[in-house]
Amino acid sequence: MKERGFWFDTEAKLTQRTILPALQHDIAADIAIIGAGYSGLWTAYYLKQYQPNLSVAILEADTIGQGASGRNGGWLMGSFSGDVAYLNQLQGESRLMAKALIQQIIAEVAAVCAKHHIDCDLHHGGNLRVAARYPEQLANIQAELAQWRRQGFGEADIRWLDKTELDKQVSMAHGQAALYTPHCARIHPAKLVCGLADVVQNLGVKIFEQTPVTHIEHWGAAQTRLHTPKGSARAAIVVPAVEGYLRQLGELGRFTLPVQSLLIATEPLTDEMWQDIGLANRATFSDASRIVTYGQRSPDNRLIFGARGGYGFGAKVRTEFGFNRECFNAQSPASDPQSALKGEFGFRYQLLLALFPQLADVQITHGWGGTLALARQFAPHAIYDKNVGLGLIGGYGGEGVGAANLFARTLVDLILARDTPLTTMPWAFNAPIQQVLTPWEPEPLPWLAYHGMNKIFAWEDRLYSRPKSAAWQKGLAKRLANKLEGLMS
Repeated sequence: MKERGFWFDTEAKLTQRTILPALQHDIAADIAIIGAGYSGLWTAYYLKQYQPNLSVAILEADTIGQGASGRNGGWLMGSFSGDVAYLNQLQGESRLMAKALIQQIIAEVAAVCAKHHIDCDLHHGGNLRVAARYPEQLANIQAELAQWRRQGFGEADIRWLDKTELDKQVSMAHGQAALYTPHCARIHPAKLVCGLADVVQNLGVKIFEQTPVTHIEHWGAAQTRLHTPKGSARAAIVVPAVEGYLRQLGELGRFTLPVQSLLIATEPLTDEMWQDIGLANRATFSDASRIVTYGQRSPDNRLIFGARGGYGFGAKVRTEFGFNRECFNAQSPASDPQSALKGEFGFRYQLLLALFPQLADVQITHGWGGTLALARQFAPHAIYDKNVGLGLIGGYGGEGVGAANLFARTLVDLILARDTPLTTMPWAFNAPIQQVLTPWEPEPLPWLAYHGMNKIFAWEDRLYSRPKSAAWQKGLAKRLANKLEGLMS
């Protein structure tokens, strides 16, 4: 059976939803979108909002939300990877406008959900970045706060929580302090993507599931034909909105790296456990390390926790991650405590227990992952080349739940030639893609660089986690990690 991930497996309405028919014949549309995830669906939504008479078709290779949109950690952020670098290209009123547009992402998504009655369990509780696993994390967040202040972010954007204030929010075993930002909300990712799909269908958008694009004919001509196993779609404008799956569309894939991130979910926790842990306001949380951890208290009172994963040689995309629930079930005859601490999910389990050791006897019921996309300089983009009828958004670096909305709005304004603040932003480009994006190097360089970086990051984290590690070892690991992090960008 195909791994669908926690968000679909635990929601009966989504598990039982009827898959839409695949494309069975040739069709024509004004705009054809590849991919029924957040990027594709938001693009379709705003196209129909501004020009209801446009004919829009979405071709989805699998089923709605089976990419990163239905497999993520459920952080709806009023920020995105690379946003400060974009802000630093601006000054004065332009910078303030860009900052406001970014931070208003949550309000925009919430407004659309309210307007169309999309129940995605949205709770605006902010985010905690915690110094919790070793003393160096305290210095990390102190340096981060100083950097935020230099960039012009005040108390309303991000503020310091001392240990007393932190303990009122969440009780971690070695919590020291935290940075709190209000610019994050918790959602149920699968409910949002499926709800949005229902909305755009009601607006007249045609969605074809299980319809992979196998060949693109006349790319760059006035009309582009997208071939699928049983039919084709002809359109004047094509929007690939596939994020980590871009390599499957040929040359465009050179501009992103598909990287995996993996998560685990506990069984539903008791009220007593939650009184001990906290998170009463349902803030999302992470710890201040390069491992890129992330967590939330789910709508059904589980603890969801993830961390950055790996990169497959040749830019392979993964949808199967081989989680074995029995290894994590202490009551099962097949339980293997040693196996539970090994492998991809075991690594996340150990990190979770380092933060919340009181969960040692709690069952881990789900483990899954998804594929995100890294662009060079870790800068997401909205690009429209009107000469060839090609629009492209993505490169969110794992922070696309909210960013997809902002970048879809930007792309739609570019496509429709709307004179709006979004089209003046530094992430908006009216240009050929090759003039905007820098391709990644051919293999084996990406594989060597990414795996080298991950190993150094893990080594650094292990050294910091051991009280008796020598200072020179920690210093060496930090210098190497900084160097590799810079090379990857």
